[in-house]
Amino acid sequence: MGALRLSRKIKRYSRKTIITLILIIISLFCVFPFFWMLVTSVKMKSELFQYPPSLWPSKWHWENYIKVWTSVPFGRFYINSVICAVCITIGQLTTCSLGAYAFARLNFRGRDRLFLLYLATLMIPFQVIMIPLYSIIVKLNWIDTYQGIIVPSLFSAYGTFLLRQFFMGVPKELEESVKIDGGGYLVCFFRIMLPLSKAALATLGIFVFLFSWNNFLWPLLVVNTIPMHTLPLGITLFQSRSTTDWNLIMGASCIAMMPLLIVFLFAQQYFIEGITVGAVKG
Repeated sequence: MGALRLSRKIKRYSRKTIITLILIIISLFCVFPFFWMLVTSVKMKSELFQYPPSLWPSKWHWENYIKVWTSVPFGRFYINSVICAVCITIGQLTTCSLGAYAFARLNFRGRDRLFLLYLATLMIPFQVIMIPLYSIIVKLNWIDTYQGIIVPSLFSAYGTFLLRQFFMGVPKELEESVKIDGGGYLVCFFRIMLPLSKAALATLGIFVFLFSWNNFLWPLLVVNTIPMHTLPLGITLFQSRSTTDWNLIMGASCIAMMPLLIVFLFAQQYFIEGITVGAVKG
């Protein structure tokens, strides 16, 4: 019996060791692009295409980051991206949470059919509505303005669907206790739904912030001047017809990536909780 238990322990530990090694290898593959981006950002331009390629620069040229910040109005690009991303995130959390609560709790005629029609918009590619949406922005004289970038992204069928599914899992007895005390739907929404949906709101907020921060196509259409460029547009200024400053592009990408890491670090607890809750319900 002792030998049998020992063999089982050895098999179990060996299996765990193999799984751990596989996960470490996969993690290295995932981390390597970020490492290569950081290393490339501190190389001289002459080192970028040398053969064989070097994983480590001969000298760390941190002045590349100064060039990124001074050769173009990169600070202005940063401010534009922060304004657009924050406004879009707050706007979508507001509109999606209100719409989701209406579809989850309010009983009105044609609610389910209207919700299915609303979800059907997810199947329409953005390229289909891009030209009509651009025409509306032109008629409103919103070209090269913040509202031209922000307003079309303030609504999301996906966010409404995500929060509606979460709201439907909240027990109705909690709302009934508020209604007994004389509270209406808005009181239930602000006192019951929002405090209980921090995980879902944080999850949606991370997705929306990530999308709006990296959005390239729509700002490319509605922005005409360099001072109104967002970061994805500003990074393209380091590329011309004849040459591409890959070290500066990688440095700009490293700088642009920092807010995403900060947002995730602050909201990762709610983000993981939201994913876990969704997995359990699924």
